[in-house]
Amino acid sequence: MIEVRNVFRHFAGRTGMFSADRTVRAVDGVSFSLESGGVLGIVGESGCGKSTLGRMILGLLPPSAGEILVEGRSLADLDRRERARLIQPVFQDPFSSLNPRQRVHDIVGLPLTAQGALPATRQRELVMDMLIRVGLPAEMADRFPAQLSGGQRQRVAIARALVLRPRIVVCDEPTSALDVSVQAQILNLLADLRRELGLTYVFISHNLAVVEHVATEVAVMYLGRFVEHAPSEDVFREPRHPYTRALLASVLTAEPGIPIPDVGLGDTYPDPANIPPGCRFHPRCPMATDRCRGETPFGMARDGRTTECLLDG
Repeated sequence: MIEVRNVFRHFAGRTGMFSADRTVRAVDGVSFSLESGGVLGIVGESGCGKSTLGRMILGLLPPSAGEILVEGRSLADLDRRERARLIQPVFQDPFSSLNPRQRVHDIVGLPLTAQGALPATRQRELVMDMLIRVGLPAEMADRFPAQLSGGQRQRVAIARALVLRPRIVVCDEPTSALDVSVQAQILNLLADLRRELGLTYVFISHNLAVVEHVATEVAVMYLGRFVEHAPSEDVFREPRHPYTRALLASVLTAEPGIPIPDVGLGDTYPDPANIPPGCRFHPRCPMATDRCRGETPFGMARDGRTTECLLDG
């Protein structure tokens, strides 16, 4: 369904009027393929390039280099309407991604309007059908976003994304702005819709528990690259990359008396404009050797898994 071939996205800029030019390597050579009906969970700390990669898959950002294929066709060769029929997004904050001056039926129907001529009665039928699919009663169609709860607004955003019946949905932190009690409802809804409509998800999140619940495979991203990519069960049962192990060890627990975990990453924060030589994780890795500081690992595949670590195996 999706094939990403050695994709890069670099941004040039400067931090101040008198500062030197800097190149931020947000995505720095990512490759993967995702089968129809699969869910790729992309995890990593803020600034690692997750959302930039998601925007490139949506066609909102062109790659600096590399190619993205959807159903064997280059994304760059598709016009905007055709791309919209294939791929749709669900963003993080449903309140800021919905027009506060439009009613729900207009918001959900906007993709249909953008695609061209469709009788108003037929468009209304498609909108109402999708609202029912996402669990919203018919009377919600005439309300404004401010009259809905956070969970209801996210259901509207999901209905808008699916009204064109796309094949792929890019979910960028779709539950992080919601109450914990509502998150499970939205995740279960996304899972049900995937089965009913045959959807393929790219699911971007920093919440490992959410990714473990929804993803069929997981990619762990660090400084613009996938440092580990494997089936979800394998990543959570037996993580191989030191960064993946640190992420899993950092998960907080509600059990009284257990302090905030020290995952051993130190105080060095990764800078995508100043990527170190060798393994890009070595300044924070407690297992780093001289070899890690001088030799760059590139996607070492073993047992159906890809790990960018010289110490793996």
